[in-house]
Amino acid sequence: PSFSLAMYAKSVTAPIGMGIAERIQASPTLTAVFAVTTGILGAVFGRFILNAAGVSAWWQRGFALGVASHGIGTSRAMSVHPVAGAYASLGMGLHGIAGAMIIPLLVQSLDGLR
Repeated sequence: PSFSLAMYAKSVTAPIGMGIAERIQASPTLTAVFAVTTGILGAVFGRFILNAAGVSAWWQRGFALGVASHGIGTSRAMSVHPVAGAYASLGMGLHGIAGAMIIPLLVQSLDGLR
């Protein structure tokens, strides 16, 4: 169960995910590994995925990278275009706030179904 719970928490940036992991009784270490891996993969392959999806606006590309690839994706977006970097920062921040509120509630409600 800790493995799957760590996967929930990895959807936000590593420091926030580790806090969520502690709250939902998942492994903070495993969550950090998953979050960093997700960020690296998103930063490396995000451009290709966004091109294939036909996303061309810098703000959309940046927001997507910030939400999906956390700090590493935001850094990548910042190096490509300033608008992409700004929206990546916004996306990462909003996703972190939403994730910190929603993920524990989701896990608690799913746990109640058992």
